[in-house]
Amino acid sequence: MTQDTHSILAKEGSLHAALIVAIAVAVYLWAGFLWSLPIWLAVVFVIQFFRDPKRTIPTQSGIAVCPADGKVVYSGVSRDPYLDRDAVKMSIFMNVFSVHSNRIPVSGTVEQVWYIPGKFFNAELDKSSDNNERNAVWIKTDDGADVVCVQVAGLIARRILCYVGSGQNVQRGQRYGFIRFGSRVDVFLPEDFRTIARLGDWVHAGMDVLGHFSTQPGAMNLSAHDDRQTRS
Repeated sequence: MTQDTHSILAKEGSLHAALIVAIAVAVYLWAGFLWSLPIWLAVVFVIQFFRDPKRTIPTQSGIAVCPADGKVVYSGVSRDPYLDRDAVKMSIFMNVFSVHSNRIPVSGTVEQVWYIPGKFFNAELDKSSDNNERNAVWIKTDDGADVVCVQVAGLIARRILCYVGSGQNVQRGQRYGFIRFGSRVDVFLPEDFRTIARLGDWVHAGMDVLGHFSTQPGAMNLSAHDDRQTRS
């Protein structure tokens, strides 16, 4: 396994954290601790929301890792609207207490990036995949597998950040984006992909394994199961 080197606080939160701390200090000096207490609580929330802990990235061949922290709310065979194919779709819902840094699930080359404007339904609902604002990244692995990773805005999410573009080489577990506040990430994988993460599991981006590609014999030593059930 490899260790990433990102700072504990996400860069997207640096300005927010600095502003809220400055306000808390100013109120404390001007009006005292009791008046500043609610703002200090807001400081705690901002820091926990924008935290970006280091992750140990698995190095086994033939696997895909989770692109987001949160709960697996969908696992099943579905239609991939980006590549027009049947695929295994896995969806991870991030609430406001989840780490919101997004990570690349597989190593490979970015073939294309799509941004689709849309609505802001609750990201835990399946209809958000088709109706909400979203950003999709198509990655082709070195072995030729196609993986599409989709950042989906949520009910109160209003900003999707993506830092990769077409033609860029990316590495499994690489930090590539951020979604502000509760949201969702969908992953479309080849139809014969074998899942390890189960419906209802709480997973960690870059560190936990979604499953393995069936064409990769080196990954078969993982204790995999096929969890192709759709959300009820």
